[in-house]
Amino acid sequence: MIGLFKVKEKQREQAQNASRGGGGGASVKKQSAGELRLHKDISELNLPSSCTISFPNGKDDLMNFEVSIKPDDGYYHNGTFAFTFQVSPVYPHEAPKVKCKTKVYHPNIDLEGNVCLNILREDWKPVLNINTVIYGLFHLFTEPNSEDPLNHEAAQVLRDNPKLFETNVRRAMTGGYVGLYCICVVLLESQWLSIYTI
Repeated sequence: MIGLFKVKEKQREQAQNASRGGGGGASVKKQSAGELRLHKDISELNLPSSCTISFPNGKDDLMNFEVSIKPDDGYYHNGTFAFTFQVSPVYPHEAPKVKCKTKVYHPNIDLEGNVCLNILREDWKPVLNINTVIYGLFHLFTEPNSEDPLNHEAAQVLRDNPKLFETNVRRAMTGGYVGLYCICVVLLESQWLSIYTI
């Protein structure tokens, strides 16, 4: 909390200097409470080595970022899955909006990239943070949840025939057909990137 007061105090000083002409004419953008909290969350991230975070819009836009997850075991071993995060100015009172950019055969992620993770919906509480969400996403790849699915077909296969589920995951990760859908991928710069489904 003391760190937040220091940030506010520094902003006030910069604003006063700018109004007196001592700030070189630069104006200070007032940060929302959500931005302040997100800045704190990001500075305290403690991610697994298989997760990375990037800011495609630059350091001035912390409210929109991407997370890449490379599971090191489980059904999705050796896959790379990209997620976009959009954080509201009222964060942490509202959960971040998370979408999976990578097409994936998964019981908790549909083909439009919607993610079914309880802490992003009914179990969200302001005491949770970005680190918790990223660990929750990581956990979906090590332990997919067939009890709360978005992709009901994948959940049914996982429950009834885990070996077939594993085969379907491998087939989907290499661009093959799973049921009526082809999860097509293209190799670009040594990374598999999904482009469309048929």
